[in-house]
Amino acid sequence: MTSRDPLQSRLTQAGQAAQHWLVEWWRLVHLGAMILVLTLSPSSYSRESRVVLSRHIYINTAPILLGFTVLCALVTVVLTRIVLVTALSYGLSQYALQVVIRVLVLELIPLTAALFVALRCTIPDGAELTAMQASGELDEMRRRGIEPVRREVLPRVVAGMFSGITLAALSSVVALVVAYLATYGFTLSGLAAYTRLFGQVFSPAVTLIFVLKTLFFCLAVSLIPMASALYGLGGASVRTSAEMRGLVRMFAVILLIEVASLVGNYY
Repeated sequence: MTSRDPLQSRLTQAGQAAQHWLVEWWRLVHLGAMILVLTLSPSSYSRESRVVLSRHIYINTAPILLGFTVLCALVTVVLTRIVLVTALSYGLSQYALQVVIRVLVLELIPLTAALFVALRCTIPDGAELTAMQASGELDEMRRRGIEPVRREVLPRVVAGMFSGITLAALSSVVALVVAYLATYGFTLSGLAAYTRLFGQVFSPAVTLIFVLKTLFFCLAVSLIPMASALYGLGGASVRTSAEMRGLVRMFAVILLIEVASLVGNYY
């Protein structure tokens, strides 16, 4: 009887951990469904709600847009020169620009934009929502008949997605322009070849995967911190553990999306 007690205790703990894991993921999916319904609902866009949403979009996008774009342009110049010189030394210069576009635009920019938005915007927004939950401000909203998900969570999620998509789209355009200038200079002689190369890389399937990957990246970094803030509260140590689990979950989802996109692009 005694020898079975440790085994039974471990099985019980494993079952509780699995149940807790499933509950956390279910809450994340449930919150995502709620956000989707509220986003498509006209009642979510009253005059007051539009003001709040516009403020969050501006705060999450305008301060970081220029800096991220300049950083992306500098990285593009450096990476393009490295790839061109290396390819030339191996006699593979015809593939250099294709490598730059595939590595930089298809892979690095969506991932970097999502992580940049997470660190600068959505994780701080999640911490702010956590503070509001801990102080009882969200409960006070419920007592006044105001739905916190509609008032506080929806604007933050939409603003995070808008910021991530804007950064990725603008930086991709800037990277393509800078890569052309770094290769051909300020001339139009290489425009035809560059356009043909762009069309070869961005086939319909690759373009669809790129768009979906960017959307899912932005959704993950916008939604998961908010779910951790809403459902991961307790004592101080519990809150810290919940925030860490939220970060791990966010990076795990990003990794799964990236792996799925690589499989779709190259297999």
